[in-house]
Amino acid sequence: MFSSHVPIWSVSPQTVYETLATTSQGLTSSEATKRLKRYGFNELPEPPRRALWLRFTDQLTHFMALLLWTAGILAFISHTAQLGWAIWAVIWINAIFSFWQDYQAEQALAALKKVLPAQVQVYRDGQLNIIPAKELVPGDVMQLEQGDRISADARLVADESFYVDVSVLTGESLPIARHSRMIRPRQVVPLRNGKTLLYEGETPQQERVQPADIANLVLAGSTVANGRATAVVYATGAHTEFGEVAHLTTTVRRETSTLEIQVGRIVRVITAIALTMGIIVFVLTSVFVGMEVTESFTFAIGIIVALVPEGLLPTVTLALAIGVQRMARRNALVRRLSAVESLSATTVICTDKTGTLTKNEMTVRYLWIPHTSIEVTGEGYNSTGKVNFPTDANVHQAVELLLGTSALCSNARLLQPSSSGGWQELGDPTEAALLVVALKAGLNLENLHQQCPRHREIPFDSRRRMMSVVLEWQDSWGLTSEFLGVTKGAPLEVLRHCHQFWHNGQCQDLTEVERLQITTTNDEFASQGFRVLAVALHWGDRELLNMTSQGLEQDLVFLGLIAMFDPPRPEVEAALQACHQAGIAVTMVTGDYSLTAKAIACQIGLVREQPRVVTGEEMGHLSDAQLRQVLHHHTELVFARMSPEHKLRLVQAYKDLGHIVAVTGDGVNDAPALRAANIGIAMGRGGTDVAREAADIVLLDDNFATIVSAIQQGRGVYQNIRKFITYILSSNVAEVVPFLAMVVLKIPPALMIMQILAVDLGTDLIPALALGAEPPERGLMRQFPRSRSKSLLDRSLLLRAYGFLGLLEASAAMIGFFSVWWSQGYQLNDLQDLSPLILAHQSDPSTMVIYSQATTLTLATILACQDGNVFACRSERLSIFQIGFFNNPLIWLGIGVKWVLMLSIIYLSPLATIFFTTPLTTWQWLMLLIWPPLILTAEELRKRIVYHNGKNSP
Repeated sequence: MFSSHVPIWSVSPQTVYETLATTSQGLTSSEATKRLKRYGFNELPEPPRRALWLRFTDQLTHFMALLLWTAGILAFISHTAQLGWAIWAVIWINAIFSFWQDYQAEQALAALKKVLPAQVQVYRDGQLNIIPAKELVPGDVMQLEQGDRISADARLVADESFYVDVSVLTGESLPIARHSRMIRPRQVVPLRNGKTLLYEGETPQQERVQPADIANLVLAGSTVANGRATAVVYATGAHTEFGEVAHLTTTVRRETSTLEIQVGRIVRVITAIALTMGIIVFVLTSVFVGMEVTESFTFAIGIIVALVPEGLLPTVTLALAIGVQRMARRNALVRRLSAVESLSATTVICTDKTGTLTKNEMTVRYLWIPHTSIEVTGEGYNSTGKVNFPTDANVHQAVELLLGTSALCSNARLLQPSSSGGWQELGDPTEAALLVVALKAGLNLENLHQQCPRHREIPFDSRRRMMSVVLEWQDSWGLTSEFLGVTKGAPLEVLRHCHQFWHNGQCQDLTEVERLQITTTNDEFASQGFRVLAVALHWGDRELLNMTSQGLEQDLVFLGLIAMFDPPRPEVEAALQACHQAGIAVTMVTGDYSLTAKAIACQIGLVREQPRVVTGEEMGHLSDAQLRQVLHHHTELVFARMSPEHKLRLVQAYKDLGHIVAVTGDGVNDAPALRAANIGIAMGRGGTDVAREAADIVLLDDNFATIVSAIQQGRGVYQNIRKFITYILSSNVAEVVPFLAMVVLKIPPALMIMQILAVDLGTDLIPALALGAEPPERGLMRQFPRSRSKSLLDRSLLLRAYGFLGLLEASAAMIGFFSVWWSQGYQLNDLQDLSPLILAHQSDPSTMVIYSQATTLTLATILACQDGNVFACRSERLSIFQIGFFNNPLIWLGIGVKWVLMLSIIYLSPLATIFFTTPLTTWQWLMLLIWPPLILTAEELRKRIVYHNGKNSP
């Protein structure tokens, strides 16, 4: 929104006021009103969206819905209006459910607004007022304090120890110092927005900075971590950097999930088979059986209805819902049902570092003063740890001096410990760790601040890599001085400014031997993944108050080193090993510095000692093809200093290589990548609303190990879908064979169309759902991810369902049909003679009763075979004796409900009329008991032959 040719960060604070036509007293109310009309509210605009009624219509007209509409029409044509209405009810229920899921998943932009604060302090008419954040306009002068969420992009014009948390935009885990001084540009370097320039003195080969890296700018969405500042707004709403990320998020189109692709493929295959068989039956019955065209068409419909799995869509949906419930119990909240199955094919996880792999709690573990190392116990901000002081009095004194001065050179704060013994930190986690270790040593921080008030601060910046303060010093720990300068920062930088070191209560010259010892100690700590800080002193009189920053940080006295780290989550190492065993690559993608990211990656076992580290700057120089080459040839990768665009490119590059990509994230900067990934995983505790709304799954515990558990559940769901598809298709064969037998043997059909639909939509539904609720099989996480091209309906499933289990059931069904006729003295030729009369509905009543009983026994036999089949389908390779009969109560419930429905169909007169059934005799009921164990025994023999007791994989 700032339109001047001169960058706003390159001019003085006074020029900022002039350029934006405002003053240090802010805008007048009338001018603010004019600008609000000109620029609009400080909020993100709603993107154009497809009308709600059209989006709902989409759920009624996709391919699976059209297939169900057709099945319903066929039911009406077959004079079974009740089931026709039932099929159409399934369409509406699924449409409503799917529409609601999609609607919820598209609320990312609304969540972006919630990240902005509701109110802000600004100067209007010379007075400091609180106004709604959406009323901010360019030229407003904001007052910013610790804890404030920044509402618009602004240029600092005054500051006091000012630090900003920009992690929500950049992923940088530590607060960054910001100042109000002008920055003179040297040379323009074209970037994505054309506004970025190099700092004075830099060369074009150095890292190109972006607005979030410019030290006198504060951006919407970031938070004040420490200090106070005054800033002038220069961009609001969609024109902010925050708004650009929002636009990037909403323009990313979410791809169709693998499950949606697979189900669509299944529907197309089965539809092709059904239509082909229907046409064949129509031709055969017309030509060879001599039926009327109307009758032939009716039976062709019967074939099509028999082969169409009307219960497939609701069963898939309900199976996914059960998977969602299980994952919720494991702290993974699923926002999109198909995401459950997508997890099963995940080949790459791009994970954030802070808070996901680590606890986001800096912990001091070692203190080092010349010639002495001291261990510190305790984890995080817990009061149970202690500093293991040595018995030497001089060493004890030097350690207390190190801890006291480092605590005084910190801007973080600690709240009172809770009943559990832990402190709550405010500010930089590193500085909070310094306060905690001082408390562990028994120091009274409140007294320290009262005795040694701060008079001056030189903030940390990335070029100096140091921070310094000037304290009014009270003689303590053997150190006498009127004022004391304390400097902390990167060890090698601090050491470079030191000429003496503190040892045995006095200053000693810093020889090359001592320098080497300090450097070696620092390297040892760093090689173990510790973040190391050095502390040095500069004592003197009031001249320290007026000394330049360069002078204050020269001729220092080295005091010691403090080694700390952000503890990895204890579950992460095992979770990473599980990923490796499962053939899933894990890549760290963070906004943190490359050295920190590399050290943590090595420490948690993500990579070995020499991984390939790619920074955002390096990625900016790589073409898409070169990036794909890097991903293809390097298995151990760490990506550091990633911007939203970089993360998006990384995800797309992995997908271009054929990977199924899962991405974790917690900030606004992660939202585009979360949305573009095959599976987006957001943090529930530490994450923003933006990330949660853009993701498919939200981790309620922010724990990487939960992802592994979710992948296991996803693989289990994929297997379960194959199980109930096998179960459903097996009965389809038994439903088709009676019509083929009618054509070949010229006999009446052994099943009625209404009875077929009763199996598909009624009796089979709950047992199929029970298979969808099966727990994941053992050994799932020792298998590599399935290929993306692997179809749910592959050759092995079709052969097992159609060529083995289905043929067994069909044979049993036809035996049941013929046994009724044989028991009444009818032979095949007699049945062939009766067939025309039965088909024309001209047979005598006694014959029709026998025919009704024969079709009833055929239907009951299929149901009995499905009782054995449901146990056979519980695994593709494991024996039922390895799995167990009673560890899935839903199966027994499904069997019970199925037979209650069957008995109702047989013995309730209205239903018996609809389904053309007749009560069975005692011997016929006893005959049904044979089929379940026969089917299960045959499948057990097949598994033993094919898989050798489960030792081979399918």
